[in-house]
Amino acid sequence: MLRTLLVSADGLSQTGGEELIARWEQDPESYIWIDLQGEAMARERTLLEEFGCHPMAINDAHRERHPPKIEEFETHTLIIYRGISSFDAELNYQPQQISFFVSDRYLISLHPGLALSIDRLYENEGKALLRISPEHVALKIMYISAGFYLDSLLEFETQLSDLEDELQAAGTDKLMRRIISFRSRLVKMRRVFNYHQGITRELIAYDYRHLSRENAETLHAINDVFERFERLYSLTQMYYDICGDLVDGYLSISSHQLNNTMRILTVITAIFVPLTFIVGIYGMNFENMPELGFKYAYFVVLAFMLGIGIGLTWIFRRKGWI
Repeated sequence: MLRTLLVSADGLSQTGGEELIARWEQDPESYIWIDLQGEAMARERTLLEEFGCHPMAINDAHRERHPPKIEEFETHTLIIYRGISSFDAELNYQPQQISFFVSDRYLISLHPGLALSIDRLYENEGKALLRISPEHVALKIMYISAGFYLDSLLEFETQLSDLEDELQAAGTDKLMRRIISFRSRLVKMRRVFNYHQGITRELIAYDYRHLSRENAETLHAINDVFERFERLYSLTQMYYDICGDLVDGYLSISSHQLNNTMRILTVITAIFVPLTFIVGIYGMNFENMPELGFKYAYFVVLAFMLGIGIGLTWIFRRKGWI
């Protein structure tokens, strides 16, 4: 799908298809945003070459699972960004690569499937932002996309709090598997947000020709995006640490419970070892065992064994072992 948004020199805007490109070419003071969703690579390459995009930039944009990056070329700046097509409070998310070709007069966005941030901006603020400049559209798309991540992460925070209460009340292996699964997803998300932080740090540190820091509005938009990605990264790191603490806490409680069980079993064994020893002695079949001839030997031995059991139990209780 190819759709275009054109803002002419007099500030009038219109949406359409490929036919608006010719009008943009005829008006040197107009801006255009071309959004390509799920187009064939050959068709995308042809269009990008018509706009003078660098072949290396096109190859990077068409490479699957390319790490997020920003790179400046003579006529445009390439931004590769990891957007989302779906996300929920269970941290199940479907990322997709979005590529921006940003120039003084145009913005070309490429993405294989539905991009929520692009759709929202195209239907609402896109016209007003394009009147300012194409880079404001690209930065706002990244800002909105980060907002989707942020909303789901905040929902996850509530769920994580409930999970923590559950684990403290009655921890189970099933809960542990969920927490470990969350940790794995948070690691992947943290890696993505770290890439995005790197992009916005570069935008703040270096003056890109098509995203100039000299423009106060552009610099403000860059700072907004950076602050949102910084918050996303810090949140994922915090949630990762919390999940790790929950895992460590559960393992500590399980180990403590196991130690208590083993202590009780050890005490029971310690009580019965001397009794078993006595039984073993008098269970031997030797003819010359004087005690066997004593009339009350059986009762004396039983009383002695009972005294040993009671005495050891009293000692262990006094020491707090049982």
